[in-house]
Amino acid sequence: MLCGMPTTAASAIFGCDTSADSISAVPRRWPETFSTSSTRPVIVLGGPAMNIGLGGGAASSMTSGQSVEDLDFASVQRDNPEMERRCQEVIDRCWQLGEQNPIAFIHDVGAGGISNAFPELVNDGGRGGRFELRNVPNDEPGMAPHEIWSNESQERYVLAVSAVDFERFKAICERERCPFVVVGEATEETHLTVTDSHFANTPV
Repeated sequence: MLCGMPTTAASAIFGCDTSADSISAVPRRWPETFSTSSTRPVIVLGGPAMNIGLGGGAASSMTSGQSVEDLDFASVQRDNPEMERRCQEVIDRCWQLGEQNPIAFIHDVGAGGISNAFPELVNDGGRGGRFELRNVPNDEPGMAPHEIWSNESQERYVLAVSAVDFERFKAICERERCPFVVVGEATEETHLTVTDSHFANTPV
């Protein structure tokens, strides 16, 4: 199963990467539809950022007790099955629309958090991106910019929709009571910029 459907169906609709630990869904229609607009909304679907998974893959390779206490705590993943169900319902409702599917591109948030997922999302589409760090839903506002950008809070996906499909996507999310927010936009220029309105700078 991938993207909530049999792998063969997902591959046919999205052109998905069929790796077991990710949804690197790559719709064949992204490059064609992107040419109709200079920008495209890029969205986080699902739960908020939290102080989870910092240290991630590196921490998981350490022997217990080798790391400092704060990093050990932050490295522990904490799941949210209800949020995962809501995200899956949104994804299911979208792909079931076939050619009317509002999702142009989707990627799960895993190791490295959105610091990995957003760049991969736009890069795989041959695009760049502009993102506002403070648009990221955040349950722990005391986190530093690098923690917001790199935490591995689970039950999140990043995706792109076209401007004309945005209202359809929004209605599906509202019906399934699944939170989402536009964090930035994919751009024709292949350059990545992350702004931070709180500190009035560009940390990335």
